[in-house]
Amino acid sequence: MTECSHRSVLLEETVQALVPDERVPAEGLYVDGTFGRGGHSRALLKRLGAKARLFVIDKDPEAIAVAQQWAESDPRIVCIHGAFGDLGALLSDQGVERADGVMLDVGVSSPQVDEAQRGFSFMRDGPLDMRMDTSQGQTAAQWLADASLEEVREVIKKYGEERFALQIAKAIVARRTVRPIERTLDLADIVAATVRTREKGQHPATRTFQAIRIYLNRELEELDSALEAALTHLRVGGRLAVISFHSLEDRRVKQFIQQAAKPDAAYARLPLREDQMPQPLLSHVGRVLPSKTEIEANVRARSAVLRFAQRTATPLPTVRGGRY
Repeated sequence: MTECSHRSVLLEETVQALVPDERVPAEGLYVDGTFGRGGHSRALLKRLGAKARLFVIDKDPEAIAVAQQWAESDPRIVCIHGAFGDLGALLSDQGVERADGVMLDVGVSSPQVDEAQRGFSFMRDGPLDMRMDTSQGQTAAQWLADASLEEVREVIKKYGEERFALQIAKAIVARRTVRPIERTLDLADIVAATVRTREKGQHPATRTFQAIRIYLNRELEELDSALEAALTHLRVGGRLAVISFHSLEDRRVKQFIQQAAKPDAAYARLPLREDQMPQPLLSHVGRVLPSKTEIEANVRARSAVLRFAQRTATPLPTVRGGRY
């Protein structure tokens, strides 16, 4: 396998959540819905036996190119170029009915941030792109050129939780009347000149870049779809592990798992017998934060949260057309 310099967050904790028994190689079917540069997949493969299968998914062509190199030397790997929000359809297309484990590492990967040409970083000058799948869709520069003041404000406020969203939107609209905003440092400078105060250690453009990236790549909508698909495809006893990096993502993951693990909470005040109450779809719910040691070694781990759970025997509608 080709080595990568990307340092995966909560690596051992995620693999342990998916395959709790490390004494015997797992021979099931597993899914890495956000392959990235393969850090979590590499660690998981060490726990899998010769008959196991690992389906790796990513919308980034560069990530899938890495995965395909791996697959040439490891027959356990199946590569799928696509968005994790299409997880259900992608697995069904491959004939996958049930999986023993699904993991998601949500958000942008370190290699994407570190490569100036991708346009994700406000610390490096590059074209203002921000697309995770560079083969399709609108770039950040194209969106900023056409979006209305209200659209820009709403995106920055909703997806960046930015209290200066209106001021930033006005500055962007004013600047583009003079010349297009086409470079990452152009946008970063506009925001920095507008936002005079910010949390200690945080760049003024952090929330704006986050917001535009999430919006363009439909990250929250894809997360919702992926969680539903994972629950549908997990076999009894199968495990779900999700790493998120900011409150908007983690809130969605937390609420999804809580609702699946405690569905009766919504019916607590109704006059229903115990046997009439909905049964949980998930159990063994857990939450893990990075250790102080990991954060010191990798500052990008500081906001990470791992949530995991296990599928119960409560029936779900059958997934048809599968081979596994």
